[in-house]
Amino acid sequence: MKKIVFTFALCLAVGLSSFGQKKAVKSAENEIKSDKPNLADARTSIKGAMSDPETKDDAKTYYVAGMIENKQFDQERTKELLGQQPNEETMYQSLLAIIPYFTQADKLDQLPDAKGKVKPKYRKDIKSIINANRPYYINGGAFYFDKRDYKQAYDFFMIYLDIPKMDMFKGDNIALNDTLYSQIKFYAAVAASQMGEDGRQKAIDMYTSLKSDDYKTNEVYQYLCFEYEQAGDTLNLIATLKEGVDKFPNEPYFLLGLINQYIYANLYDDAVDYLLKAIERKPQDPQLYDVLGRIYENKKEIDKAAEYFEKALQIDPNYVEALGNMGRIYYNKGVDAQAAANDISDNKLYNEEIAKAKEIFKSALPFFEKAHELKPADRDYINALRSIYYNLNMNEQFEKIEKELNTPADTE
Repeated sequence: MKKIVFTFALCLAVGLSSFGQKKAVKSAENEIKSDKPNLADARTSIKGAMSDPETKDDAKTYYVAGMIENKQFDQERTKELLGQQPNEETMYQSLLAIIPYFTQADKLDQLPDAKGKVKPKYRKDIKSIINANRPYYINGGAFYFDKRDYKQAYDFFMIYLDIPKMDMFKGDNIALNDTLYSQIKFYAAVAASQMGEDGRQKAIDMYTSLKSDDYKTNEVYQYLCFEYEQAGDTLNLIATLKEGVDKFPNEPYFLLGLINQYIYANLYDDAVDYLLKAIERKPQDPQLYDVLGRIYENKKEIDKAAEYFEKALQIDPNYVEALGNMGRIYYNKGVDAQAAANDISDNKLYNEEIAKAKEIFKSALPFFEKAHELKPADRDYINALRSIYYNLNMNEQFEKIEKELNTPADTE
């Protein structure tokens, strides 16, 4: 008899527990409808319901949980609309919490009832709230981006992007290809990029998706190249640079980046081929001739290199890089001639060869002097001039350039 009474009491306790949790859900629902809701109490009540076996699979439990967070968000947003200072952290964290609760509520709301029929109670309301809140996920992303919390910023931007893809919005006419949507994709990619290694693949995926969106396409390709470079993915980097060259023939970033990759890989012939094609399109671009000269210099074809540096200077006599490159060619020849002279034991022949070396140094001088005039802070030009003045016994000029060399860079 005692065992029977105990079992009955246990069943009664379970029944009361279930009733208590359903009552807690109702209590939380009523709380958020009151004039001055105690949201902390409402959250405590609903969290108990979410862990109780009798209410944890009830759509209403999660619907009310989402409504609590939405109420909190509305309270802070109202302050903002009234010109008061909201608690932005609270506002956006509540906004962030709405989505998983409403998603679970909608999932449970679509389950068939005991008769096998699907009679959703909350979808219409959930969709309406999410749609109304959607623009604020952009604000949340901007808020955390400014705080340099790039992971949170990325999450907010992605919620904005993913809302139209939710099951509940299937068939709805929500644009996935308008300018704003592409803009937020771009922001999400930038936020992911700022996350470093943790966000690299996310950034790559987003930039890749943006390639066909006709939004800041030039920048998108450049950022994508950057991510591949950081990832050490040379194969995809070169492929993207090639695409960039074809798509933006007037953008030097892609051509020069591709040339650099070929140079690093000692694929000089490939680099020359791309440069010659670029010169056909832009025959008056001194930079192209200058880079081509650098490639021939790397190939140890010095006379060919000088020919292209000269072509660059014919187009633009003040093209400082070509000036420096021409100066370097003559300077290096002078150094080699001087070294060869130092190996000669015959004094007369030695003096003759040293004189020849000095004439070569003199040929370098006007190029470096003009380059220094155009870029006075460049240490390479200063060092070259110092060495030439020393070798030519130009003491006054040497002392002047020595003083420049010893001047701290921040005081120049």
